[in-house]
Amino acid sequence: MEIFLVATPGLEQLLLDEARALGFDARTEPGGVVFTGGWPDVWRANLMIRGATRVLVRIGAFRAMHPAQLDKRAHRFPWADWLRPDVPLRIEATSRKSRIYHAGAIIQRIEKAITDTLGAPIADDAQLVLKVRIEDDLCTLSLDSSGESLHKRGHKRAVGKAPMRETMAAMLLHQCGFDGSAPVLDPMCGSGTFVIEAAEIAQGLVPGRMRSFAFELLPSFDAQAWSALREAQTTKPVPAIRFHGSDRDPGAIRMSGENALRAGVAELTEFQVLPISDITPPPGPPGLVIINPPYGARIGNKGPLFGLHAAMGEVLRSRFSGWRVGLVTSEAQLARATGLPFAEPGPHVAHGGLKIRLWLTGPLP
Repeated sequence: MEIFLVATPGLEQLLLDEARALGFDARTEPGGVVFTGGWPDVWRANLMIRGATRVLVRIGAFRAMHPAQLDKRAHRFPWADWLRPDVPLRIEATSRKSRIYHAGAIIQRIEKAITDTLGAPIADDAQLVLKVRIEDDLCTLSLDSSGESLHKRGHKRAVGKAPMRETMAAMLLHQCGFDGSAPVLDPMCGSGTFVIEAAEIAQGLVPGRMRSFAFELLPSFDAQAWSALREAQTTKPVPAIRFHGSDRDPGAIRMSGENALRAGVAELTEFQVLPISDITPPPGPPGLVIINPPYGARIGNKGPLFGLHAAMGEVLRSRFSGWRVGLVTSEAQLARATGLPFAEPGPHVAHGGLKIRLWLTGPLP
């Protein structure tokens, strides 16, 4: 089967690096990363890959030049090979450069084919989703094996404003060269995403360990093999280093601590209420400061942000010798206002309707 890992736009190469590091013979395609494999590979990808937002399984494709042809070929498709008649299903459709262009008509015909030939119920709130894409008159059918987006690790019940998704945070940490062997400090930590992801990476905790997946509703699912795969994942010894978060908002720090506890990394993480002007390096070796500060579009007025970034840069330059700094922003002028010696920024990444980039320094003098 073709297995497609959906990437956040701009993070395709980083996701490819991760997939290959996990042993998948992958390549990039528009929108993500693809490789071939069987159902155990689908399960392992969902369980272990930190940077994908979904894992799609391409189950078939056929030409459809007009609605009657779509109807006929959908009725002939072997739905029973892929779906259970007792599991509700939801259909999503897109069309591009094709003679069949109306998504509603596509959904209607696929739904009818499935109910006529398999009898599976159709429901708007179904956890299992079949994605139908018609492009250049080629109809491709893909099952979403993940269910909820993979950034939902299962431990975060509380989030702050403009949260960084776990999948993006993991890829930005990777872009910073983080491998779990150095401490991390996020002085605007919000709900603790960067800190918790870093601690999980350091201890070898797989991201999907606390949640369920849509593939468990498919006829191909082998509960015993899946249980064995999950139990085979081993953690690393608890590292001596710690991962630190601070924020001036006491509510954010409370959320971060609760999220870290649910994630099982409370003993690796430390959170405290501090304005960024009061941060100091934690004990131990230098590591990575990573910051996702406000960047204008989220709060409306960019003017005060230049002063914030200048003050932030002064604190880091004067106190964090030997540390590297990663700054996430949509505004190059704000990054430059810090006065930090950033290298050329990374690729543009889609985030909440904006295009952000990671700006990274080497060890500060």
